[in-house]
Amino acid sequence: MGRNLQSGRQLRPIDLARGHGLSTQAVRNYEEAGILPAAGRTPAGYRAYMPLHARALGAFLALVPAHGHPTAAAIMRAVNEGAADEAFRVIDESHAQLLDDRRTLQAVEIALRGLTPTTASEPYEPDAALSGSGGTFIGPLAAELGIRPATLRTWERAGLVRPRRDPLTGYRVYDEADVRDAKLAHQLRRGGYLLEQIAPLITQLRTAGGLEPLEAALCDWRGRLSARGRAMLTGAAELEAYLRERG
Repeated sequence: MGRNLQSGRQLRPIDLARGHGLSTQAVRNYEEAGILPAAGRTPAGYRAYMPLHARALGAFLALVPAHGHPTAAAIMRAVNEGAADEAFRVIDESHAQLLDDRRTLQAVEIALRGLTPTTASEPYEPDAALSGSGGTFIGPLAAELGIRPATLRTWERAGLVRPRRDPLTGYRVYDEADVRDAKLAHQLRRGGYLLEQIAPLITQLRTAGGLEPLEAALCDWRGRLSARGRAMLTGAAELEAYLRERG
């Protein structure tokens, strides 16, 4: 690595920045964060970057859409510290997360296939009796989903679930449709959707012909996962080129 830093054409911070559409301050910040190897210095004390730094910056910028900024930064820091195995471990974890996201998407799609226009548009009956309805309370439902009861209350305020109140205790009671909506909301939240994006989908899911909006959202989600997978290929190629140049 030392040989590479001393050979080749010197680059000023502005040269490195312009080549990647960045500001010189961003380049300095990346160096200080360990994303770039330390720059050499001119006799006058100015930073002097080399082609190796341009390669490192290109690798980082390719890793960001694949793994996100914090993970991409961790990968580059590990490589620059000579801990390639740690970088590979971080990459493996990111790939595992993508696989988990794909499985989550598949679970949502399976749940969607289990819905029919009739069940998706079942009217809400706030006065339905608890007896024989198969209703569940907030605690058990939260435990089943692996979330806090406070999260279900937040979803209720956002219109994602509409539990009725038990006439004797005043407790929230979630019927079959509420449980379905809660499960779909949970899956979509795991997929990165915001509450304000999920609410219209579930609202339309409750009406006749309401499956189409959710199918469109799943198609978009699938596309984003595919784009991330492809970005991982690009990021891997750029990182491999950087590793080879480091020697």
